[in-house]
Amino acid sequence: MTEASAGRGKRPVIVTCALTGGGDTVGKSPAVPVTPEQIAGSAIKAAQAGAAIVHIHVRDPATGKPATDLALYREVVERIRAVDTDVILNLTTGAGARFIPSAADPKVGGEGTTLAPPEMRVRHIEALRPEICTLDITTMNFGEFVFVNTPAHLRVMGRAVAAAGVLPELECFDSGNVRLALRLIEEGVLHPPAMFQLCLGVPWGAPATPESMLFMRSLLPTGAFWTGFGIGGAQFPMVAQAVLLGGHVRVGLEDNLYVERGVLAPSNAALVEKAVRIVRALDAEPAPPAEARRILALPRPPA
Repeated sequence: MTEASAGRGKRPVIVTCALTGGGDTVGKSPAVPVTPEQIAGSAIKAAQAGAAIVHIHVRDPATGKPATDLALYREVVERIRAVDTDVILNLTTGAGARFIPSAADPKVGGEGTTLAPPEMRVRHIEALRPEICTLDITTMNFGEFVFVNTPAHLRVMGRAVAAAGVLPELECFDSGNVRLALRLIEEGVLHPPAMFQLCLGVPWGAPATPESMLFMRSLLPTGAFWTGFGIGGAQFPMVAQAVLLGGHVRVGLEDNLYVERGVLAPSNAALVEKAVRIVRALDAEPAPPAEARRILALPRPPA
């Protein structure tokens, strides 16, 4: 994966926009998209603002809660592609990993548990075949629940994603996650060159600090493609940090609801626009989708 920028002389930086996520954010900001129409519309505007990749979760249109319905993913993808055939689609596989022990019997999942077989967690990837999907290389305390992605489940999901011809974005929330990702590459479950995402500030993973990002980057293979983000108020400082360390960036309402302290972001596009300003202020240039495809060795979109 080369990052030479033809003709411009500035390093191209890929901006990913994480549109909605699966967190309890719908009631906290009116900008969080919920319905397939809203999510697709937000993706298109984020792309127009400078995002080369849009990262997609879906929600129940009636309740705003996270959902896994294939029909919802399909509608979002079709709505985006009907308007923008160029932006790179990145679908989540994170849903179906939540475990909350029941009070009566901790080995049994209680209310709010979504733990699902790994085959179910990738069925929309196999059906829709986006360019990229996330693969969460972690089992951790994720706030007040356990986010479960065992090595055995990751092997099943990784092989299914590879068979579908989709590039996995390896989401790493702490240093040990990077080590596990490298082990899965050594085993042949995941194939190099890999795409790493350094996810910082999530309770209780690595903190969103320059030291954490620098350390996790140091564990990656020489020349590896990586991108990074921080949640909440660390979102934009981590944009700057990732650019300074030679990485790529992610912003979006999944990770942060505010465009500046105390000011709710009116849209995902507003967060992308601010990230683009930071990238350019550091003498880099946001990569358009065509250049991002070249950097990541992704196929061109269908004509």
